[in-house]
Amino acid sequence: MLTDTIPQRPVGAVFRALTAVVLGLAMLVATSLAAAAQRAPDTFADLVDQVANSVVNITTNTTITAAERGPNSGNPLEDFFEEFRRRGPDGQELPVPPRSRQGSALGSGFVISEDGYIVTNNHVIENADEIMIEFYSGEDLPAELIGTDPNTDIALLKVDAPEALAFVPFGDSNAMRTGDWVMAMGNPLGQGFSVSSGIVSARERELQGAYDDYIQTDAAINRGNSGGPLFNMDGEVIGVNTAILSPNGGSIGIGFAMSSNVVKRVVDQLQEFGETRRGWLGVRIQDVDETLADALGLEEARGALVTDVPEGPAKEAGVEARDVILTFDGTEITDTRQLVRTVGNAPIDSAVRLVVFRDGETKTLLVTLGRREDPERTVPASMSGVETPSEMELMGLTVSTLTDDLRAELGLDDAASGLVVTDVDPESEAFDKGLRPGDVIEEAGQVSVTSVAGFEERLEEARDAGQKSFLLLIRRGEDARFVALPLDEE
Repeated sequence: MLTDTIPQRPVGAVFRALTAVVLGLAMLVATSLAAAAQRAPDTFADLVDQVANSVVNITTNTTITAAERGPNSGNPLEDFFEEFRRRGPDGQELPVPPRSRQGSALGSGFVISEDGYIVTNNHVIENADEIMIEFYSGEDLPAELIGTDPNTDIALLKVDAPEALAFVPFGDSNAMRTGDWVMAMGNPLGQGFSVSSGIVSARERELQGAYDDYIQTDAAINRGNSGGPLFNMDGEVIGVNTAILSPNGGSIGIGFAMSSNVVKRVVDQLQEFGETRRGWLGVRIQDVDETLADALGLEEARGALVTDVPEGPAKEAGVEARDVILTFDGTEITDTRQLVRTVGNAPIDSAVRLVVFRDGETKTLLVTLGRREDPERTVPASMSGVETPSEMELMGLTVSTLTDDLRAELGLDDAASGLVVTDVDPESEAFDKGLRPGDVIEEAGQVSVTSVAGFEERLEEARDAGQKSFLLLIRRGEDARFVALPLDEE
């Protein structure tokens, strides 16, 4: 009897095989779609048509007043003619009236609401007497200044239009990745509406401000593009074109746009209040490096080290110098820049939890934020008694007790307390860490010191305890910072 020699597969095995084939085809299709999505768009024309009516050109006029110059400017006899011209028939000197001239500037912007709110850069409209908005259609309208934020270089304008305006929404700048396609639109060099394209070259760039969060792009940005939008491929604004890095004033492919997530918060406050209202914690801080972390007993270098606590919300909440702020309102703090931005984005008068590292353990504090301002500096407690001057060389430093003569010589306040650095060995670690003559050591080993003997005692205690680093609190003028110096075994 003949039998079938073809092996029979169980139904389950066949199903698994079919499933594998289907999954493989699905992965192939997904890979092909992803590859297509990453290729350059065939055209940006559709995107331009979608957003063009919302992008505007901005022209400003400014009255500039300057002292009047004589008709012989540059002539050696100019002073003589000026003196003669400024005297009346009776020989009395006449007042010189100021002479004004008109200055103008060009920039870009974009409409964010149908009722006429427009975003641009602060430097585009700063000190302007008149602001004119030119729309893509060619229509011109005067604009009113609603508010500005010089910290992020953002300004909010308003026009009264006879009908609803086309506008563009903000996108999520945090969703952008390095390499994503972007499109810039604006008024470069006063040439009128113009489009350029490129990619996100980098994110989270910092130029000079505490609240900087720039997207770097190679899309061409030139003078006149300032205040214009940087779009993603969905027609959402993910940045405001603000600055370029260039040796010649023209685009070399390094442009910067303030990220939309920063701009949107600023714009919301300008719309509601006409000004920004950022949270204020009231501390002076510095980054924590590996040496400081070791000196403080932290397992890793992170957080923001508090160097000074003036009168303000933090002081009222019990924050102390030498505290390391680890989290703010649930956000892990990696460095001082992150803390400044996180606090600034928090609403004023809100109560937040602050986790700090203090004396080897964490502590949670509840702080009610104030409004950011320049707090008055506190001064150290006045020194009691008069010490006999003494001097000693320690750790590459020559330190001396702070006498009245030294206070006067260094221009220090009468209440200044501590040890003064009179010399620093240029080959020492202290010099590399930035210590210089004239610095005042307020604390050594996390304890206030006013005598050389006290400094030396704290140093020996640190060595006996097996510490690898020795923490100093240094004050230079109104600035205070912590410095950790490595301890050599003796």
